[in-house]
Amino acid sequence: MEEAKMGDVATIRAVLAILQWWGFNVTVIIMNKWIFQKLEFKFPLTVSCVHFICSSIGAYIAIKILKTKPLIEVAPEDRWRRIFPMSFVFCINIVLGNVSLRYIPVSFMQTIKSFTPATTVILQWLVWRKYFEWRIWASLVPIVGGIMLTSITELSFNMFGFCAAMVGCLATSTKTILAESLLHGYKFDSINTVYYMAPFATMILSVPAIVLEGSGVINWLYTYDSVVPALIIITTSGVLAFCLNFSIFYVIHSTTAVTFNVAGNLKVAVAVLVSWMIFRNPISAMNAVGCAITLVGCTFYGYVRHLISQQAVNSSPRTPRSRMEMLPLVGEKQEKI
Repeated sequence: MEEAKMGDVATIRAVLAILQWWGFNVTVIIMNKWIFQKLEFKFPLTVSCVHFICSSIGAYIAIKILKTKPLIEVAPEDRWRRIFPMSFVFCINIVLGNVSLRYIPVSFMQTIKSFTPATTVILQWLVWRKYFEWRIWASLVPIVGGIMLTSITELSFNMFGFCAAMVGCLATSTKTILAESLLHGYKFDSINTVYYMAPFATMILSVPAIVLEGSGVINWLYTYDSVVPALIIITTSGVLAFCLNFSIFYVIHSTTAVTFNVAGNLKVAVAVLVSWMIFRNPISAMNAVGCAITLVGCTFYGYVRHLISQQAVNSSPRTPRSRMEMLPLVGEKQEKI
């Protein structure tokens, strides 16, 4: 009886964790798109910089003041040798995501981001010369096919936005792969990751944001009708971006790897649906089919990875060749930023 109650509590906790994760994620995406489209604040570097500043402050408060997580100490030399390169890729990843949001619909951008598993596997195969089981490659087929179908049938296609989203996938994959080597020995959670990387990202991005967008932001401040409410919305999006990282930490520790994978793909579907209801961007039937194929492919990929990892745990010692046929470096429950 006691075990049944504990199971019910765990289930409720997992459901609540997933729902608040979905809520923060979809809200941040919609608010960013609203900022670019409705507020006419077409400055993705500045928006990203605001997010980094809010995340830096939020992580400091969470760790130093509220003490919700213990600080993971990093040697000063490692901060520049390990954390700084990761922060640079992290910065590129976030900026390209916001750049793509300015030029393409949320539905298209979210579908392209689902291409990340494929770019991770391909990068490790081409650059790091790692080999994978045929089942991993087979599971990528529906993802690649779905992305191709979605791109061909996208009614609001923009080449610059498409390229930004695709390079953003490469940046996400690079960050994941580099984390395995650069952060070896440090067991970072999402809050500590933001604590160390967000200040570096702010430093990296502040100068390009001022040089490339400074005059445009000043002109917008003088010409936009409702500046104060707009600035509140922009700042709120930064605060919610930090809350999203905090929610990821919560959901990772409340769900299994399989549940996390399925919930992550359903989150994309929710974001696509909500964005369409708000912005009413045209979506053709074949475009919707392509998006669905991509999400199903991502779920299948996650299932195959989980299956292979379970088999590896239960199998006998492997041969030298089988050691090369390893899993991609995307963790079972990756803490995304």
